Amino acid sequence: MATLTVRNVDDETKQQLRLKAARHGVSLEEEVRTILRREARRTEQLAQFDNLYDAIRDLVEPHGGFELEVPARGFAERDPPFKDWE
Repeated sequence: MATLTVRNVDDETKQQLRLKAARHGVSLEEEVRTILRREARRTEQLAQFDNLYDAIRDLVEPHGGFELEVPARGFAERDPPFKDWE
């Protein structure tokens, strides 16, 4: 196993990581290892796609897709610029 040292981590970030580790019942180091492992794996998974559409589709299809309500288009609330050109 390798050792990795991260310098100049701001106090707020360190505190948030400590709280997150406590909620998961693990040490700060284990929490950071878990985050790094998950992010490295996710980056590798996303690299297999040629475009964003395919990556999103891969995430959504296992859930059966999602129906999104498309809002109706409204009329412009103001007159278009250069109205006098007619």
